[in-house]
Amino acid sequence: MKTGPFFWKIFLDRHRHRILDEWQERLHSQVSARYAGRPRQELAQTTANACDAFCQVLADNDYTRINHFISEITRIRLEAGFPLADVQKAFELFREILIPILVAESPGPLLDKNIEAVNQGLAYTIHRFSSHFQKMHETYLKDYARRLEKDVAARTAELKESEQQYRRLVEEIQDGYLVLNKERIEYVNPAFCKLHGVTPDQALQKSFLCFVAKENKDMVSQIVTCETFDGTEPDAFEYQRRTHDGTCLPTEINFKPSWFKGQAHHLCIVRDITRRKEMEKKSREMERMAYIGHLTASLSHEIRNPLSSVKMNLQILGKNNAFTGNDKRRLAISEREIQRLETILQQLLDFAKPMALDLNKTDINQVILRCTELLEVKLNQQNTCCTIQTDDTLPRILADRSKLEQLVINLLLNALDSVADGGNIVITTAARHLDTGPFAVIRVQDDGKGIPGESLPYIFEPFFTTKAIGTGLGLANVKQIATAHQGRVEVKDIHPHGTAFEVLLPLINEVDQPA
Repeated sequence: MKTGPFFWKIFLDRHRHRILDEWQERLHSQVSARYAGRPRQELAQTTANACDAFCQVLADNDYTRINHFISEITRIRLEAGFPLADVQKAFELFREILIPILVAESPGPLLDKNIEAVNQGLAYTIHRFSSHFQKMHETYLKDYARRLEKDVAARTAELKESEQQYRRLVEEIQDGYLVLNKERIEYVNPAFCKLHGVTPDQALQKSFLCFVAKENKDMVSQIVTCETFDGTEPDAFEYQRRTHDGTCLPTEINFKPSWFKGQAHHLCIVRDITRRKEMEKKSREMERMAYIGHLTASLSHEIRNPLSSVKMNLQILGKNNAFTGNDKRRLAISEREIQRLETILQQLLDFAKPMALDLNKTDINQVILRCTELLEVKLNQQNTCCTIQTDDTLPRILADRSKLEQLVINLLLNALDSVADGGNIVITTAARHLDTGPFAVIRVQDDGKGIPGESLPYIFEPFFTTKAIGTGLGLANVKQIATAHQGRVEVKDIHPHGTAFEVLLPLINEVDQPA
């Protein structure tokens, strides 16, 4: 375990060129077409300024420079027509680049504190930028509307032209824009209709609460129906919007009191925050995995050595003819439990460490046959019938054979735990063409007890299990391996009994092996 003090300035100075080079490259290739079209020299300058400002925050807790940078970059990106989400993602890239370096070099006792410092600094930056961006955007809209109202009496013809320009501005912004009279919708822009999957005719004169999830209706109703012309304004808040097909998605809305057609109304900006929520979730997951990896690496040596000693001594005692009957059986049980502990520890280590792939052209059908051979004894002991139906025309894919074997074995063990004595397991392979391209499908189906409906959303989360004995890492490892191969895993409930897991792996596979 690393010990000793940690100096942010030295750390950031040492890795400055690496951070800037990777940041600039990701901005140019991973964020959006707008960033891809910016000159490299501009990206080099803005990332350098941002990195130096972050360094001042982390090293000296001084926010002067970052505040100045936020003001400048807000102006630049607004003038260039950047959406708020693109710039938020550009800031998030700094965390994605910095955290792995920090995990590798930060002293163990200070790792959590250092990661928290990065998160706090970045959270402050994104929040201040988002607020500044929105205020400047809203100020522009309000000032523009105010100028139109002052000129209406003297310049009727010019007002009509300006109103058309204003309408185009509102209709072309990427956030949803609407005007509310209490809860009734008086006006919506195309972005609002797109966010909710409706036409303007399906939204106008309807209650705004029709587009709010059931659990949020009371809260939203209290805000949209209250009078806010006493100098106070409700803060922007999050809620679940309801689309035309019934889907509920995370959304942020900002209410501003104003006048519309001579009456008091609310001007509202509705922003989809699904991507932001996903990024926050990924960030929390990355922090948790960094902690698990650090803890596992620290404990694995301390646990494995005693386990090996105990196992070896049990094996020696098991060869002693003095032990018979129940004593012999107790020794065998103890040895099996030691092996189970070793398996649990290995699962934890496999899950915590980064997924490195050794990619080669792999025959999925051969992987299936190999895995069933390895588990043949266990299948026979449980009197379980395992049927294999492979598609012989399935082409080979670029994959890590050992990881795929681990994936299939985990699915088979999960199925064995579900079926009763004399149950059935069916393994099939096939090709399937989806909108995103051709996929190879591995399907493992059993006729067991199935999965409770309330557990389905959580079965792929680490350490979640419904079994009396289990780590909750088997299906989490399955998902991790599938994702590393740019695939996915799906679960299907089979009525009246049973469960089917389908793993979809791209047939045109361009997975890059981690360095």
